[in-house]
Amino acid sequence: MKRQTFNEINITPLTDIFLVLLIIMMVIAPMLDQQGLKLSIPEYVEQKQEQTEESKILTVVVDENNNYLIDGMQISAKNLAGEIKERSKTLTDGLMIEVDGNSEHDSVVKLMDAARNAGVTAISVTQI
Repeated sequence: MKRQTFNEINITPLTDIFLVLLIIMMVIAPMLDQQGLKLSIPEYVEQKQEQTEESKILTVVVDENNNYLIDGMQISAKNLAGEIKERSKTLTDGLMIEVDGNSEHDSVVKLMDAARNAGVTAISVTQI
C-alpha cells in the first residue's frame, strides 16, 4: 500500500491563534489609556518687568532639602494645601513652582497635588 504525501500546510490553527491574540489586544487596549498631566508651554513675554508688576502668581520654591518656601517662609507639607488655598484667594493667576535641581520628584508631585486640592488650575514648573 502506497502512502500519499501531504504537500500543503494546514494554517487553521495558526489563524485561530492570531484571532485570539487580536481579540485579547482589542480588549486590553482601552484599559491602557492612562491620564497624565496636561502641561502647557508658557509663551515668552518680551516685557518681563511689566508682567511681574501686573501678575498675581503665587510662587512656591522647593529647595534641595525638599522644603517648601513661600515668600521665604518654610511651610510644612501638612499645612501646604491650606496655605496655598489661603494665598490663592489674592494671587489668582495661578501657581509657579520653582524647583531646585537636587530636590526629589516626590516633593514636587506632593506640591502639585496640594495645589490641585486647593483649587489651583494653572500650574507652571521651572528649575532654579
